[in-house]
Amino acid sequence: MSQTYLTTDELSGRIKYDSRTIRERLKDSVLLEGVHYFRPFGGRKILFIWEAIERDMQSVGETFGIPMANGEVCRG
Repeated sequence: MSQTYLTTDELSGRIKYDSRTIRERLKDSVLLEGVHYFRPFGGRKILFIWEAIERDMQSVGETFGIPMANGEVCRG
């Protein structure tokens, strides 16, 4: 299975978030290294894995609920 690798600017165009927001707010909180992105050759450059991001964006809508303090989700 082939994967689509995107730079921060390319991902920005697809999900309509500013590149800076992706780097400062989403990376390492929502987008996880090893799952949604990696650093080729151990460098500074980041490549995002589009299929993993797209999969997780779609699954959020399917599991809509209200987060509870104990970590569970209330589905109304």
